[in-house]
Amino acid sequence: MGQRTPLYDLHLALGAKMVDFGGWDMPLHYGSQVDEHHQVRSDCGVFDVSHMTVIDVDGRAATPWLQYLLANDVARLDGTGKALYSTMLNAQGGVVDDLIVYRTEGGYRLVVNAATRDKVLAWLQAHSSDFAVGFEERAELAILAIQGPHARAKVAELVSASRAAVIRELKPFEGVVEGDWFVARTGYTGEDGLEIILPGDQAPAFFNDLVGAGIAPSGLGARDTLRLEAGMNLYGQDIDEQHTPQTSNLGWCIAWEPAARDFIGRAGLLTEIEHGVQEKLVGLVLEERGVLRAHQVVRVAGIGEGEITSGSFSPTLSKSIALARVPMATGDRAEVEIRGKWYPVRVVKPTFVRQGKILI
Repeated sequence: MGQRTPLYDLHLALGAKMVDFGGWDMPLHYGSQVDEHHQVRSDCGVFDVSHMTVIDVDGRAATPWLQYLLANDVARLDGTGKALYSTMLNAQGGVVDDLIVYRTEGGYRLVVNAATRDKVLAWLQAHSSDFAVGFEERAELAILAIQGPHARAKVAELVSASRAAVIRELKPFEGVVEGDWFVARTGYTGEDGLEIILPGDQAPAFFNDLVGAGIAPSGLGARDTLRLEAGMNLYGQDIDEQHTPQTSNLGWCIAWEPAARDFIGRAGLLTEIEHGVQEKLVGLVLEERGVLRAHQVVRVAGIGEGEITSGSFSPTLSKSIALARVPMATGDRAEVEIRGKWYPVRVVKPTFVRQGKILI
């Protein structure tokens, strides 16, 4: 038996197919993964993501500590509520985890991956002794992600006037405290929406309210195809400690300035640049029938080979798509080996769908 979120019994009551995900019993779907995917793209759906780890950071050295720990620079958060995406690196520049950081009134809030919880908490502890800083895991909290073009409008109709005002005024990549709720607008589907961090004992009733209002309960299956279409990396597949942000389409979240900021992994990244970055993360589209899957070999004529990191059938495109790490010189065509046969694929920028628009 895995760990369970406060919504476990409710998932069963709604007919969810439960699976193990990083040691947690989580809903894969509630009947049709494809229907849930389309519901989020066209309207909205709600995901239980309470398995993710919330960590609050405080202390007078909180800012320099996170500037040391993260590749992105929390000094860019110029006001309470502002958020940024970052990677946390090891000394060689490999990705320990990817996370969202929010600036709060008393410090910072980190939301990190469920599968990396133990590793990240140990990493924070190991690198905190030289800083006047404290951090606390908030295991009593739950997280609901309501995603889709109508998500904010529908949720605003279900909550108090003060919370509705926060939802309507919230800007992208902001998180605001409202009572004992923390309401954010980041997302992992390529659509607009909300993440609501709230006490775990309040989560089942609110989830019920959302479903009762016609917001589709959605599982990990749809979450994966949605994030893949949006070109968003999954830790453990598209990013890991053996690969740097520069080989994972995440160079944009490295803050190189100020040059004096010596964050963990900076030297490793600079060494990689000095020797020449050898790989890149691209998108693949299979024009023929078939399914692209992780670990399939990608062959680029006259250049070399790579590997698919994430692949699936895209419900929006009605084609199989993938993210793949390939040689830097790869152009717009390649081949993928599927069951012993080679199939041509088109190489594209690793963002297929955003805000309901097909981009390839």
